[in-house]
Amino acid sequence: MTTPLPRSEFAVTQRYVYLNNASAGPLPRSSEDRIAEFVRAQSEAAVLGTFPHDLRMAEYRDRIGNFIGASGSEIAIVVNTGAGANVIALGLDWNPGDEVLLCDNEFPANSVPWLALRRRGVEVRMLPTEHERLTAEVLRREISPRTRLVALSWISYADGYRHDLAKLADVAHERGVLLCVDAMQGLGAFPLDVREAGVDAVYAGAAKWMLGLHGVGFLYVRPRLLERLQLAAPGWRSVENMWDFHNYDQPLSTQALKFEGGTPNLIGTISMVSAIDLFERSGPREIAEHVLALTDRLCAGLDRLGAEISSLRSASTSSGIVTFRLPPHDSIALGEALQKEGIVTTYRSTGVRVSPHGYNTEEEIDRLLERLQCSLH
Repeated sequence: MTTPLPRSEFAVTQRYVYLNNASAGPLPRSSEDRIAEFVRAQSEAAVLGTFPHDLRMAEYRDRIGNFIGASGSEIAIVVNTGAGANVIALGLDWNPGDEVLLCDNEFPANSVPWLALRRRGVEVRMLPTEHERLTAEVLRREISPRTRLVALSWISYADGYRHDLAKLADVAHERGVLLCVDAMQGLGAFPLDVREAGVDAVYAGAAKWMLGLHGVGFLYVRPRLLERLQLAAPGWRSVENMWDFHNYDQPLSTQALKFEGGTPNLIGTISMVSAIDLFERSGPREIAEHVLALTDRLCAGLDRLGAEISSLRSASTSSGIVTFRLPPHDSIALGEALQKEGIVTTYRSTGVRVSPHGYNTEEEIDRLLERLQCSLH
């Protein structure tokens, strides 16, 4: 089977049926090569090997920005998703009684930074998701006169529910409310245009669907929000001319890079940009269509097996994540049994989570379904 992301790029396919990109994505061979070049350059030439990449940081931010429909001046390199959320949370001029809305099923990277605002008198209200998800209609009902910001995951880590960002942004902006998005479980598998979506900020680590290294990610900040944010954690690179070392009174940069503070993670940034190059060679829309086709195939097979699928599937809400239970089997025991067979998923008491990417095949989905079928006998 031809896949949009070439299987030759992924060594993991030689050992495993790897269906766990929602936990950590494999590093492509092309990224591995560029990282090895960087490591070799630092080993052989120290600063003479690394500094050329430092000089390319503006180019790297441009590449990341272009990938999401933004400009490089709106991009900062951060260490992870939570760091991006904290730039916003700590940079706004909160007043006691202000309100932040969160869904009650957020991953902690997109909840803890906002919950910490309670010490400043900000109320963080958790919206229940067991019986209804955060649609535009729900948000319109839930926004109060005190609401200043809504923070949500584009795609839920637990069950793969994909939010309609554009519709949510419209509702939020009608009421003068900011919409900030954790894109960790979507970007790389699905294309995102931040201008079309109308979101105010996007943050994501690179180590899952973006197929990058751990310990690096990016933050996008919309220009009108960038102007409002205070810099909570300045560093030597936050100023207008970072190379004018002793000009201590110079103004801060007006670009998002000021949020990077100190020396960036060059090797991690290289891994992100290299993966973006691969995505664009392969076609972001083609990748998304392939991922949805695989998860549709999986769900059809799970239905035949009588599985309980907790993911809400539709043209607008489906994603690359499917979570299911197969009664009477314990999900942890089932996931462990699959892993012994070389089929890698995430398994928790709430279910088995499957998350294929653009390099996975229909045959791999069928192999998973065959093993599940065997477990029923």
